[in-house]
Amino acid sequence: MNHLALITKTQSLIAAGDIVGAESALSELADTEGDHALMVVLEQLPAKDVLAVIREYDDSKESVVNMLVSPEMFARAVVIEKQYKDLTRTHLRGMMNSVIFRGDKEPAEFLNAIGDLDGGSEALADYFTEKWSRIEAFARTGNFDTIEDDGEMLSESALYGNAYASPRLEQEEVADQDWMELAWILRYQNPDLFIEMLLVLRAKARAHDLGLGEEHELEEEDARVETGDTDRGRATPASRESDEESAI
Repeated sequence: MNHLALITKTQSLIAAGDIVGAESALSELADTEGDHALMVVLEQLPAKDVLAVIREYDDSKESVVNMLVSPEMFARAVVIEKQYKDLTRTHLRGMMNSVIFRGDKEPAEFLNAIGDLDGGSEALADYFTEKWSRIEAFARTGNFDTIEDDGEMLSESALYGNAYASPRLEQEEVADQDWMELAWILRYQNPDLFIEMLLVLRAKARAHDLGLGEEHELEEEDARVETGDTDRGRATPASRESDEESAI
């Protein structure tokens, strides 16, 4: 199959909202020419198009795209996921869990790649938004149980002073392939990124308390669409240009 023609076809399907069709076309390439051919095509697709496919993760079936996307390409997709304006973070958490814990690479490779990009710590903070109190407890006590926590947040200097403390929990105790294990890996394998993420998470919480909300935090208003439209296949940001995309 002509790779350029496949890229054009895939982008057209995504722009039309046919994410299933786009993934099917990419999967067919892997079936006929092998995984390497698909990896070559994925590296040539814009991050926004890769994102459109991998964020529609369905845990009832395996996605060859999610299984083959590189840490670097995945990171570029993750940092622009906020364009979808999905305040539930459901798609973000689903795609991150499915790719980061897929098994052929260490989860830290994906986390490090995300942390290397502008917006990476913000994307990670979005992933942990609903677990903020338990992440704070983990940062302070080494446990996720808020019962042991007195509610006082560690200062930034205290966080860095505590960055290389020995784990109180073994990874096997939190191996849920979800937010808890991801937080453990982040804290003990990339503590600087863990702290950066937590500071962003606190800033988001303060903005929420002040009534500023997500609309104040994110600048690319005209580059985003309502998630409901994308879920129904009526619109994607695929054909829209944004400052974030042009920087990729």
